[in-house]
Amino acid sequence: MEARPLDRMWTRGRSSMGERLARLSSKRWQIAQCALAAGVAWFVAADLFGHDTPFFAPIAAVVSLGTSYGQRLRRVAEVTLGVAIGVFVADLLVIQLGSGAWQLVLIVGLAMTIAFLLDGGQLFVTQAAVQSIVVSTLLPDPGAALTRWTDALIGGGVALVAATVAPAAPLRRPREQAAKVMEKVAELLRAAGEVMVDGEADRGLELLAHARATDHLIRELQSAADEGMSVVASSPFRVRHKGNLRRMSDLVDPLDRALRSTRVLVRQTAVTAYYRRAVPHSYSQLAAELAAAAELVAQELAADRMAEAARPAILAVGQATGQVERSEVLAAEVILAQLRSIVVDLLLLTGMDQMESSDALPPPPR
Repeated sequence: MEARPLDRMWTRGRSSMGERLARLSSKRWQIAQCALAAGVAWFVAADLFGHDTPFFAPIAAVVSLGTSYGQRLRRVAEVTLGVAIGVFVADLLVIQLGSGAWQLVLIVGLAMTIAFLLDGGQLFVTQAAVQSIVVSTLLPDPGAALTRWTDALIGGGVALVAATVAPAAPLRRPREQAAKVMEKVAELLRAAGEVMVDGEADRGLELLAHARATDHLIRELQSAADEGMSVVASSPFRVRHKGNLRRMSDLVDPLDRALRSTRVLVRQTAVTAYYRRAVPHSYSQLAAELAAAAELVAQELAADRMAEAARPAILAVGQATGQVERSEVLAAEVILAQLRSIVVDLLLLTGMDQMESSDALPPPPR
């Protein structure tokens, strides 16, 4: 009995480490890019421009790039200008006033004021304040006046060039994540159909808990779509992918609806099994056929195509929902209604609009 908690801790630890390694793997390009940009910025400032200890060049380069593609060009501009303004203001005032507590108050206040007047964002203003503090307290060197702010501009310039170079992985990730969402929908549909047949309450509740733990899939999809669009916006070499990424971004909401509708079906199936209500066998067959159609959608999305090829299979399931027998059990009728709702959600993923998808369903059986 003592080993079970330890086993759970060991399993969680291994899972956590696996997730961390996966995150590290997904960020390896950005990490390498930041490291290389820091070295290049130092080389340009020190060896080409002859600056002595160009501290701010690699700082501006690394902070500008970061490990996210989101709004990268804006971040480069804000950080570069923020660092340059903070360093420039601090250098000028340290020359005239020296360094100390009251000088620091004036320097930080003036740097932030200028940043605000330039309509800077939060990152812009914060960098102006932080770098003015660094210059006026840690590096008060009047002899380096007017060179450190050019170091910041050099670092930002290196970051700007580096931001235009992006790997293909962020462009693939949206469709890969979209396919993963649909694979999960198919998995839940197939499992729900099996619970309808065997009526095992424990299995239904376990499936419900599994379905409720799928919110992260949509968050990851939205993040991947945003990152892909940011890469296209920042890299002139990836502009040709903009149309495909825009189309994939437009599918985030329909995919979210399909997953949510499937969770509702799973919950209703679990409730029906818990109260031992009978569900017609044809309903479980519909769920299995709908799962197969969802897998076709996943395959099309993974191939970076609209899922038009899956439309006939989805329409066939929709037609079948109008021909199955009705049940006198209200819970079973709710399951049928939810299956029809999922059909509509999947049709949206094939390029049909809401009205077309709804009209494609036959009237429910009488």
